[in-house]
Order: sequence, then structure tokens, then C-alpha cells
Amino acid sequence: MKPELERYSRQVLFTELGETGQTSLMQSRVLLCGCGALGTVLADILVRAGVGHLRIVDRDFVEISNLQRQVLFDETDVAAKLPKAIAATEKLKKINSDVEIEPIVEDIDHTNILALAEGVDLILDGTDNFEVRYLINDVSLELSIPWIYCGCIGSTGQTMTILPGQTACLRCLIDSAPEPGTTETCDTAGILGPTVNVIASLEAVDAIKILSGNIHLIKPVLTVVDVWDGSFRQMSVADLREKAGCKACHQGERVWLKGEQGSRTTQLCGRNAVQISPAEKSRISFEDLAEKLQNSGEVEFNPYLLRLNLRNPDYEISLFRDGRAIIKGTDDPSTAKTIYARYIGS
Repeated sequence: MKPELERYSRQVLFTELGETGQTSLMQSRVLLCGCGALGTVLADILVRAGVGHLRIVDRDFVEISNLQRQVLFDETDVAAKLPKAIAATEKLKKINSDVEIEPIVEDIDHTNILALAEGVDLILDGTDNFEVRYLINDVSLELSIPWIYCGCIGSTGQTMTILPGQTACLRCLIDSAPEPGTTETCDTAGILGPTVNVIASLEAVDAIKILSGNIHLIKPVLTVVDVWDGSFRQMSVADLREKAGCKACHQGERVWLKGEQGSRTTQLCGRNAVQISPAEKSRISFEDLAEKLQNSGEVEFNPYLLRLNLRNPDYEISLFRDGRAIIKGTDDPSTAKTIYARYIGS
């Protein structure tokens, strides 16, 4: 066995993969959208498996409630107030220094997703919202890059692998994002750690198939698992692309990629918090802003974010370099916008 494959010797012994498949995997490039519950499991599996380059994009920072299911983080990350992409990268480099890991602390939107997807062989869904998933779906179809949809709530999760031009896309399955309040969230239904691990592992298996040159083994199915009652279902979507009349697949419609759909505010699941994204991205000087805000409350910052704890009322603002902020203490977008305008600017 080649010396560079020794680390992966047990994986190479799996005949369906072998040295050829492992070599392909080591030359592959992946975009991981989101590094929370699903994303941390995916990143851990793929880095250990030897993916060549992993680009991790996440907008959030580590909090104590994440530790129940987000496997790459610990209490030191919470104390350091590290962005998830940064904290995950620090752990992953200790696991496999041969893998190139590129952390990006950004919110994925229509202005940056094309650049984020440039040069990758696969896009993985590690997010928790449909806006980003529809953006991924659009860019997948536009650039002919496979992606894997995945989602979890409570004890149930589902996943579907999408091969653009060959299989059904997300809009074939679900034409538009569910209306607010019509579906369960982790805030209302909770989430079990085992749910995340099972669904992310199934997603990772299909990722390894694609990246190792075994894309022909991908099944056109939607897989649904309930870890609490032990059920496992696979529903065929083999004919869905032809039957759905999907405008994205058949007419080249890209409403999410063009910015015709989506919002600048996002309620964060289970957090009593709202994310505010400015119309134009900027480059904020934390040093200057901290001085201006010193009489407004308790201010602290690190290279990645500035945090303002207001004395009255009881809100917390976590501001990123690009002007994006997470307002904690409310789930009302109007209130969050008012707080942002008052302390950060319009």
C-alpha cells in the first residue's frame, strides 16, 4: 500500500472503495454549508475519511446549547465565543492535518454562493433553513454540481442526493419554502443527538460514493428515518423530475440565486434570536465601534465578532465583521431591526 494511504488502510480494505476510490476521495473538494449539528458530524466523517479540501461556511458562533449534538465543539469554544467554522477547523486540523480546511465565517446568500461553490465537486447541506437549501439547489443546477439535502427535527430526519440534470431536485420535491409557523422547528419539537448522527452518516455515505468515483451507486430515493421508533423508509423519486414540471429543472428558473426570494432577517431556531443582514456588506472596525459603544453596555470582541450586552433592555448583540448581527433576547424581526439600527446603524 502506498505510504500516503496508510492512514486510510482500513477504509481501503473495503473492496467497493479500494485504493482507486481512496485516491479520488483525497483529490476531491467539498463545500459544507453550515457547521452546526449536521455539519459537525459531516465534517468529522469526511476529514477522517480523507477528503482533499473542505470549505466550511457558517454564520454562527458556539453556544452552550450546541454541545448536546454538535460533536466538534466543547466548553472551551463556548467560553472563547468562537465562530463555529473557526472552532471546527481547529479540531479538524488535529484529526487530519493532510486535509486542507478552509473556514469562512459568513452568511450564505445569493451574493456569495456562486463564489463559495467555485471549484468544488460536491455541496453538502449542513444548514437548518430552507432559504439556504433553495440557494444550494439553484447553484447546483446552475453549475452542475451534485448536492445532498438533509434535515432533522425531533427523532426524525430525511436526506436525498441530487444529481443535477439526472435526478429530482429539491424544488421537484418541495416547490417552495414552507410558510412560517406551518412546520415544526427545533424550538417547538426539540432534536435528539442520535437523529443528527444517523442522518448525517447516511449523507456522508453518499458523499463518499460521489467523491470516490462511485456516483453510479446513488439511488434516486428520499430516505426518512425515525430513531425513536426505529423506522427506516426509502421512497423512490426516480420519476419525480419528469412528473413534477419543476421550473428550476426544466426552464432554468433561478429565483433564489437571483435574489428574488429570501429575506434579510432570519429567526434562529431555539435561540430566541434574530439574525440581521445588511443590504450591503462592509468591513467593520471592532476597535472603533467598541469605543463608541462603551457607554451602552458591556462590550467585548475577538478577531471574529463583537458582543454587546445591553444593560437595559436585556438584549445581546453579536456583530460580525461584515455587518451581520445576531440579536438575542427577541424572536421578533421588527424589534431586532430597531435594536440593530439604534446601536449599529441602519
